[in-house]
Amino acid sequence: MKLAIVGGGPAGLYLSILLKRQDPSHDIAVYERNPEGSTYGWGVTYWAGLLDKLRAGDPESAAAVAEASVTWTDGVAIVRDERTVHRGDAGFGIGRRRMLALLADRAEELGVRVSFEHDVTGPDAPELADADLVVAADGVNSVLRAAHADHFGSEVTAGRNQYIWLGTTKVFDSFSFAFKETEHGWIWCYAYGFSGERSTCVVECSPETWTGLGLDTSSETDSLRLLEKLFHDLLDGHELIGRAQTAGADGAARAAQWLTFRTLTTRVWHRGNVVLLGDAAHTTHYSIGAGTTLALEDALALADALRAPEALRSPAGLDAALTSYGKRRRAELVSAQSAARYSAQWYENLPRYMRLEPAQMFALLGQRHSPLLPHIPPQLYYRIDRAAGQLEALRRLKRWLGPRVARAVHGRR
Repeated sequence: MKLAIVGGGPAGLYLSILLKRQDPSHDIAVYERNPEGSTYGWGVTYWAGLLDKLRAGDPESAAAVAEASVTWTDGVAIVRDERTVHRGDAGFGIGRRRMLALLADRAEELGVRVSFEHDVTGPDAPELADADLVVAADGVNSVLRAAHADHFGSEVTAGRNQYIWLGTTKVFDSFSFAFKETEHGWIWCYAYGFSGERSTCVVECSPETWTGLGLDTSSETDSLRLLEKLFHDLLDGHELIGRAQTAGADGAARAAQWLTFRTLTTRVWHRGNVVLLGDAAHTTHYSIGAGTTLALEDALALADALRAPEALRSPAGLDAALTSYGKRRRAELVSAQSAARYSAQWYENLPRYMRLEPAQMFALLGQRHSPLLPHIPPQLYYRIDRAAGQLEALRRLKRWLGPRVARAVHGRR
């Protein structure tokens, strides 16, 4: 097959690797509109389950990603000025730029043509004319999806809160939160390491707090200085870094932007030989840290669908494979999209939970994906959750003790 992949993000590059491994005779080109080494964002997060899937898909790129990642197990929250620690599962962080470089190198090693500064302007672009399969991996603003938005059933919902994506020289060894109350309302930060030198910081607040603090009119430099003061105990004197301070390979110095998150859903994932992948098909709120994972899982599912021999033999076979891929991924995304929706709403209603003691608030932070939480008074929900947790601990103890007691009794007989 001749495949054209529009978009050189994690999903597009990883798909090219998977398909080239499945059949080295595939002619695969990846077209990325941005220069090599220039990318938005700082670090991305993932959990151990993804690494297992990547190892099954391509052990070489999985090993490279794992080696370049940092890990943590604890969650830390600073509420007002009180610090709370929560033990959790292992999480991983890796610089987005580093991940893209590793995947691009692996793709080219396998024979994929990766073209940077190559903008594909629409479905009629000459690069796509003779492709057997066109993969729209060109992000939430996908030009390939937008050309037939009605067919794909695209819907975009804007969140209420303002957020900004920043970096810092403070290297966090835990996934950290800080919640600060100002005269204009609450403002908070999520922070996690992604290398031995830097971490990601995402700052979020309500629109009222954003305008009240003057962040809507401040320059990037003034905004960073204000945020450094607000989160001084989280940052331990380290500076925040905006995009203007880290020009990409193209030399552009673009100020960091305050945004509202846009949740994208699509009803149909392919049209003819054009198929959606990653953020071109769906987005999930950043507060659950699953965007990159879900995009890579899309690539794994699409490669799996195209592995069927009939997928490569005829347009009808390809259509069946793409239909199966879309149906499978839409079903698999239901739980993540639900969790992301409730997580975003939890933060949009943050003052509801800030009357709790910090440890209790942090406990409910971990429960923010629950559909019941918005409908039960927070203090009551906390008590119910604690009671349920104690019951489950007793059940585990009973399961553990049962066989041992039985053996002891049997032995005495």
